[in-house]
Amino acid sequence: MALLPRWSESKSFPTRLILVALVCDPIGFAAGYLLAPDFGVEPILGGVYGLVAASFPVSLLVMREMNRQ
Repeated sequence: MALLPRWSESKSFPTRLILVALVCDPIGFAAGYLLAPDFGVEPILGGVYGLVAASFPVSLLVMREMNRQ
């Protein structure tokens, strides 16, 4: 696990931001889309909720970068 943080720290901030979004957004949408019917919500709306939840790691990355400066 130590390899991944060291690899990501060597990248610029915009690159890390894009990588996190590319990984988290599809996972969040798919999870929301697939889990929505279990909660009585339309699948597409569940996908939107999943995208909102997937923005949390991106927000954490931005806040962490702002604290460094």
